[in-house]
Amino acid sequence: MSKLLRNTRLGSKRRDIVDFTSSTKADQRLLENVVTINKAHVIMMAERGIVKRDKAAALLEALEKIKLDTDITKTDVEDVHMYVEESVLESAGPEIGGDLHIGKSRNDQVSTAIRMTLRESLIQLMLALTDVQEKLLTTAEKHVETLFPGYTHTQPAQPITFAHYLLSFFDAFSRDLERLMESYQRVNKSPMGGGALAGTSFPIDRERTAQLLGFSGIIENSLDAVGSRDFIVETQAGLSLVALNLSRFVEDLILWTSAGFGLVELADEFSSTSSIMPQKKNPEVPEVIRARMSDVAGNLLATIMTLKSLPSGYNMDFQEITPKLWESIDLLSVSLPVLRDLIATLKVSDPIPSRLLDLTTSTELANMLVRRHGLPFRSAHRIVGALVRDLAEKKLSLSDVTPDVIKSISTRIIGFSVAVSQEDIRACLDPKRFVDSHKVKGGPSPMEVTRMLKSRDQYLARWREKLSKEADRQQETREALRSIEETYRASRGHGLP
Repeated sequence: MSKLLRNTRLGSKRRDIVDFTSSTKADQRLLENVVTINKAHVIMMAERGIVKRDKAAALLEALEKIKLDTDITKTDVEDVHMYVEESVLESAGPEIGGDLHIGKSRNDQVSTAIRMTLRESLIQLMLALTDVQEKLLTTAEKHVETLFPGYTHTQPAQPITFAHYLLSFFDAFSRDLERLMESYQRVNKSPMGGGALAGTSFPIDRERTAQLLGFSGIIENSLDAVGSRDFIVETQAGLSLVALNLSRFVEDLILWTSAGFGLVELADEFSSTSSIMPQKKNPEVPEVIRARMSDVAGNLLATIMTLKSLPSGYNMDFQEITPKLWESIDLLSVSLPVLRDLIATLKVSDPIPSRLLDLTTSTELANMLVRRHGLPFRSAHRIVGALVRDLAEKKLSLSDVTPDVIKSISTRIIGFSVAVSQEDIRACLDPKRFVDSHKVKGGPSPMEVTRMLKSRDQYLARWREKLSKEADRQQETREALRSIEETYRASRGHGLP
């Protein structure tokens, strides 16, 4: 336990209990931002006349001396905040260092540090997601005309193209980006000044502190500022949806690389072999990603269950959910670059095994009966359904269908024969014609996919520019704070007011 808190309201604490309640392991990544928060707080207090400028300069100098690579888990303190305060006291002495904690609490400070660290992580994560999207686009550009079976219920359903498939995940990840950015806007609000829960009687300027730290505003109500962690739940929900989409994508790859599908092949560096079966090529990387995405979703549920029955105000339970947030961030941060490189090296079977495309154009045969012969769609659907059943029983394929077969089945199903030509049948059964004819907006035709590729490329460029500008803005804020800090430290001992 920090020596600052020993033998005051309470006596000393058992070492094992200190270790049990310590948050230093999770706090390690907060250290730099906690130091930054203290610098901004000191500058604000000096500007407001709460501390004299010379004392502020001394405090800033002491804060600057803190080594950011220190392993705080090996110290005697229970959290990063006490480590920083003890370091300042040791460096500047009690007369100066004792004023560092004026007008603030660990409660508002920890929430602020989490938000600062999280917003940095979110920008990097969103950039990593755009890298995956870029590989989806560049890979899709190579497969605009590559026929590929689309699936429902894991059964071959209708022909599409591989580019059309990849674009479906590009769009899913786009929604993930938008959700994460919406979360970012709410994360990027400052709780500093909320104190323990009731703010402070010192005349602090909360907006100025927020400005110095690069926040877009403050969380106004002091109790809400320190006693809420919904921003963590919201972020984890967004991360869980990213994880869900990643898991669905790699699950497809795991299935499609199997001998039963034979649709795609992974590069060797993303695969493994068996220790006993030399013929094996196992989709090791997608399997690991799939498993780790379960942890991301699990962290969301664990966080919700921790928060659901807490009373208002700060509770120590809060520190138990922060590591779950960082774990989810870390799992996605390492998985996205691996998936990006995997996508770039995917090989698609060419041609696709005919058994996976057979029968997938059956819908178009029904559509032809509607267009050319005026049948109600449900009647046409029944005819084709009966046709497919007969073919399956006789172990035939759609290529074996003749006009006489259609006549016979239509008479049996709807009571009169429908005369179709062999050319009509042939046109309906060609997977390429099927894909080319599906020109509806968002459909798989090469013309429509080409349009979507161009549109998504522009979308991606806009997002990268937006994220880059936000990252630059945060960097400029850090540099501005550093400049103010250096001005204060340079003035120390010169009698400046």
